[in-house]
Amino acid sequence: MSSKIHPSALVESSAELGSGVEIGPFAYVGAGVRLGAGTRLHHHASVEGNTHLGEGCEVFPYANIGGKTQDMKYKGGNPGVRIGARNVFREYFTVHAATNDGDFTTVGNDNTFLAYGHIAHDCVLGNHIVASNGMMLAGHVVIEDHVVIGGYGGVHQFCRIGAHAMLSATAKLVQDLPPFFIADGTPAVARAFNKVGLERRGYSAEQLERVKQIYRVLYRDGLNRSQALEKLRAHANAESAEFKLLLDFAAKSERGIVPGAA
Repeated sequence: MSSKIHPSALVESSAELGSGVEIGPFAYVGAGVRLGAGTRLHHHASVEGNTHLGEGCEVFPYANIGGKTQDMKYKGGNPGVRIGARNVFREYFTVHAATNDGDFTTVGNDNTFLAYGHIAHDCVLGNHIVASNGMMLAGHVVIEDHVVIGGYGGVHQFCRIGAHAMLSATAKLVQDLPPFFIADGTPAVARAFNKVGLERRGYSAEQLERVKQIYRVLYRDGLNRSQALEKLRAHANAESAEFKLLLDFAAKSERGIVPGAA
């Protein structure tokens, strides 16, 4: 299938377009950009820099993908952006390139990013993420699979959000949010486990009970963080997938895990 390019769009000669790409009025595709098969740029959308989008992505009006990092430590070179398949970037969304030569800001597959949000330099995002309007990620943030971020949720640089977690609307995350939990507030604290989200993803009653046990040990047993993690490692369910996911996440935490609600 041939590409469909509006006459007013500007596509640099060195850009690489997959089959069936659609580029709308006044859209811009920069030199060196690669667009996967079936990707669509709406009017006034722009993709630039050392940026690759996978197949079936959709970029809405005035979004900018691949812009230069805002990091003041940028020293030149050719950092970029690597984005997987079937991602949606709504109006005015921005994704910035990494800072250092040869590095990439990366986004996985099947994510939906709503209007006015931002993914900063060197972020690493997984799959099946939903981010509402105004979501802001600072540099070097890591977001794992199946995460939901509410409107105007903000994440401090170098923080991590674990799989199946949720950051509530207008929350400010300054520490790591473990898998399965919901955080809210400024600064954000853990308030519950994501029972509804896990049920929607097919978690069984037994799996939900194990997640509930993890939440209770971390946030309801009156233990400090070291004591709670030691109790989880010694738990009868320590070899389950849910416990392993949480313990692996905690072992990699550099900013510390969010506290629980008082």
